[in-house]
Amino acid sequence: MISWVKQTGHDVTVQEEVVQFRGAEDNQIVATRFDSGSSDHPPVILMHGGGQTRHSWNDVGRKLATLGLVTYSVDARGHGESAWVDSRNYSFWHYRDDLLEISEQVRSRHSRAPILVGASLGGITAMLAQEVNAEVFSAIILVDITPRMEMSGVDKIQGFMGAQMNEGFASVEEAAEAIASYLPNRKRPKSLDGLRKNLRLRADNRWYWHWDPAFVSGPASINSGLAEGFEKLERAAGAIRVPTLLVRGQRSELVTEAAAQEFLELVPHAKLADVSDAGHMVAGDNNAVFAGAVIGFLHSDVLQSA
Repeated sequence: MISWVKQTGHDVTVQEEVVQFRGAEDNQIVATRFDSGSSDHPPVILMHGGGQTRHSWNDVGRKLATLGLVTYSVDARGHGESAWVDSRNYSFWHYRDDLLEISEQVRSRHSRAPILVGASLGGITAMLAQEVNAEVFSAIILVDITPRMEMSGVDKIQGFMGAQMNEGFASVEEAAEAIASYLPNRKRPKSLDGLRKNLRLRADNRWYWHWDPAFVSGPASINSGLAEGFEKLERAAGAIRVPTLLVRGQRSELVTEAAAQEFLELVPHAKLADVSDAGHMVAGDNNAVFAGAVIGFLHSDVLQSA
């Protein structure tokens, strides 16, 4: 399906097209491609955090496309419209392998290494992927994720994800109330259409999160090798050589100011952008400031030399 979107304040029309990639287990990966028809720069891959879908990047994808960057917002395996894998493999390493495959397919389409924007889980897999192949990305933007994370924040996020995982919700409004309780400082949206894309209505007429429960409860879940994964992230971050930006929410429950400074010591060439009035869900909490930080970094550190 193709839709045409007129960007407010820009004399640019952005084409949105649903496309597909193949993951490391030949699993179907669904993405939205944003393209304004004037691709003068490296492509961009947007990888969401655990429990989210590609639609969390819609505004950013459109803005980047207006700058001449063909942008792919991806549903990670087991999330959104991407396939739930029969193997039930959802560890960091499986997401890493998918990202390597997707990046290679994007590179083959554009003959250029992509820029990677990864939030939380997406950022973790980005660090692990570039350790395997140092040239897989032309630049990396990590959104509220560093090798050292506050485990209390991790527990809080996973607690929220698992709370209604099996029971679901009686309505979209009930799901909205659960999110409001979890994120009391976030302004409630006027429309629930965006939330509806993160839910599935099943035959029992209840709404469930749009991700495979095996992601958090399966035999090879995101918790598999968690301690080992965190230990290896520091080494992976230290191997980053491409232009890098860390975007942190100033109210993040996952990444402290000290952890951000440690990251800058690991990656001395990296830059830091602190987004005010934002927690771990930076793009959703303060999208305008987040997008401005990303675009400013791309202009100053990436596109000039691309």
